Amino acid sequence: MLRAQISSSSELSFLMEAHDGLSAAIAERAGFKGLWASGLSIACSLGYRDANEASWSHLVDVVERIVDSSQLPVLVDGDGGFGNFNNARLLARKLLQRGAAGVALEDSCFPKMNSFVGDRHPLADIDEFSGRLRAVKDAVADDLVLVARIEALIAGHGMDKAILRAHAYADAGADAILIHSRQSTADEILSFVNAWQNRLPIVIVPTKYYRTPVSAYRNARISTVIWANHSMRAAIAAMRQVCGRIIAEESAASVEPNIATLDELFELLRYDELAGAEARYLPHPLTDDNRLHPHSGVHS
Repeated sequence: MLRAQISSSSELSFLMEAHDGLSAAIAERAGFKGLWASGLSIACSLGYRDANEASWSHLVDVVERIVDSSQLPVLVDGDGGFGNFNNARLLARKLLQRGAAGVALEDSCFPKMNSFVGDRHPLADIDEFSGRLRAVKDAVADDLVLVARIEALIAGHGMDKAILRAHAYADAGADAILIHSRQSTADEILSFVNAWQNRLPIVIVPTKYYRTPVSAYRNARISTVIWANHSMRAAIAAMRQVCGRIIAEESAASVEPNIATLDELFELLRYDELAGAEARYLPHPLTDDNRLHPHSGVHS
């Protein structure tokens, strides 16, 4: 499913961020057809910064919960692979075991820093990162979709360097190219797409250039748009507001109309399925007529 979504240049696909099982279930219920297991949002949910403070084992554990909580394919933000080629192929194998559909690896150095923090973003050597991609491809073949994420524009290296890296990563076995930008417009993204000429499908993350109409991406035959951190940011805003009102008012009365009911929570996580399973699989209480005799092993 993920490969079909990302490989298509005739139909624009959308992946919604998930950072735990609950956000995955909500995205599926909303109608999304695929998920982005966001490194930033997962780190945030664990109380870490998006600077490789969370380990690869933290990541794969959360991905397992995301996978188990929906029927949607999951593309995982694998940062730079948590080290060299060996770490990257280990991560890929573990993600495959936990049910992920794909992994995106960025050409950053370990430990990485979030793309939108600061101005110093050293890039991995192009040949070294290509080796990481080849190692992942050799480890998992086509069982995982491999997306190569280019940080050259973020790091200020210019369009020519970004295109050079894209060609190298395509040669190394990437299935798609994720081109990233921190500009408030999509101009450099669309320039990259025009120069790239659709050699491989293009994935974008319009976190900063969110005002660009989606029609521009369709016209450019971009494959996939990732809404990369919006559920986490929405949760932060909502929790901050609710906590502030409850501490100020010493009551939850005013917030109750604006938050999910317990019944909505139980419905979302399918408590009814558990009740049905209990009725089917748990023994029913025994009556006096069919109670087993405690000593003889026969019915009294």
